Amino acid sequence: MTALEFQTQLTNQIPYLEWYTKKFTKDENDSKDLIQETLFKALKYKDKFKKNTNLKGWLYTIMRNTFINQYRRSGRIYDPTTSDVNLPLEQKISETFTTPDAAYREKELWNIIDALKPGLKFPFVMYQQGYKYHEISEKLDIPIGTVKNRIFQARKEIKSKIELA
Repeated sequence: MTALEFQTQLTNQIPYLEWYTKKFTKDENDSKDLIQETLFKALKYKDKFKKNTNLKGWLYTIMRNTFINQYRRSGRIYDPTTSDVNLPLEQKISETFTTPDAAYREKELWNIIDALKPGLKFPFVMYQQGYKYHEISEKLDIPIGTVKNRIFQARKEIKSKIELA
């Protein structure tokens, strides 16, 4: 694939990238920056793209990883000792839904997560936000085995409550 063909295909994906950014940010400027960074990395690493593979999926992966890396670099670290701990989780996360039913199920799920004991909730939420086990262990000052166990127990408890509903 020539460089011009690759650039044309990238340009055709911009509307999808704009839609994808809604999963990560609601701010228009942040959204544009994320798209620009994604396209820059795609061009920079175009030799890593394999012909006849899913370009949209490849770009989405670049975008997701870029967002996670920028988020971590910005110094926004989840701290369970801050005052926003008592806010319901549905207020802490961005809500982008395709149907009202999905919105209701999402809210129901976050109510279940919010009701977890803090010892299970904080490691689980941090893990869902993209933190690695060792990062959670360091931040909460607990052994890595305990982190894994608490995340497992949180999943188990959430699953049992979902099955009851």
